[in-house]
Amino acid sequence: MPEHIDNKSKSEIERIVDLDRLGRSGTAQDIVASESECAALARRFGFLGLSGFAARVTIDSQIGGQVVVEGRLRGKIIQACVLSLEPVTQILDDAFRIVFKKDLAEELDPESGEAVLNAQADAPEPLVGNMLDVGEIVAEQLALVAEPYPRRAGVKLEDVLPKFKGSPRRGAPGQQRHPFAGLAALRDKPRRDR
Repeated sequence: MPEHIDNKSKSEIERIVDLDRLGRSGTAQDIVASESECAALARRFGFLGLSGFAARVTIDSQIGGQVVVEGRLRGKIIQACVLSLEPVTQILDDAFRIVFKKDLAEELDPESGEAVLNAQADAPEPLVGNMLDVGEIVAEQLALVAEPYPRRAGVKLEDVLPKFKGSPRRGAPGQQRHPFAGLAALRDKPRRDR
C-alpha cells in the first residue's frame, strides 16, 4: 500500500509527504520522473519503455481524518503487442482520485483472513501513519492505466498464427473434422459382448 512507508520496498519514484505538516489548503506536487526513474518503472511493470512521465498531484486533508489525493498522469508507455511483439505506444493523459482514511480497519474475510475489497468506486483506503508516498501512488496509477493487452493497429490473430500446408488431421477438402469425431466413431463401432 502506498500509505505505509517501508524501507525494504522503496518506490522507484519516491515522493514522501508528511501529513502532519499538511496545511489547511493542502499541498500540490509536480512529479517529473527522471530517466533512471522511468527506466526503473518500465522494468517494474514490464514495459519496453516509459518516457516523459509526469504527474500533477494535490493532497488535501479533510474533516473526519480523510486525505484526498487527486492528480493527472502524462507520459508515453511503450509495450510489446500481445500478438506480434512489435512495440505499441500509448500516450497517457489520465486523471485519478483516491481517498484515504485514518484509523480505518481493513475488513478481513473470516475464513481466509485475506483483505476484502470494497466495490464502491470512491471507498476510502486505510491510512497507516502520517507519511504518504505520493510517488508510489502515481506509480500504481500508471500500472492501472497501462493497456493490459496492447495490440498494434491492424494486427489480427490470423496474421501471427502458423499456416499449415496440408494437415493430416483434416478430412477431404470442404469437410472439416469436429472435435468429437473420435467419440462418434466409437459410438458407431459394434460392441463385443463381455
